[in-house]
Amino acid sequence: MWNKFWTWYEDKILGSVILIAIIQFIQIPHMIWNADMMLESGMVSRIHPVIDWFLYGVDLVEIVSIVNVGMIMYSLLKKKYSKAL
Repeated sequence: MWNKFWTWYEDKILGSVILIAIIQFIQIPHMIWNADMMLESGMVSRIHPVIDWFLYGVDLVEIVSIVNVGMIMYSLLKKKYSKAL
């Protein structure tokens, strides 16, 4: 069962990398917003509570990226060491 899953996942790695890239690009406005919060300049932060909520919530999207990178690393290592045997 797991072999079938990992074979399917290896075929989808490009899509996973694209997802990770999108998540990382979303981080750019979040970093600007976070710097504005720390500097308390109010240029980006505290304009509207909904915008603040979305930009704060971007941190939760990182969880998907972290799990995805772990799965890619495991898949590639599994593939590398299965060929060595």
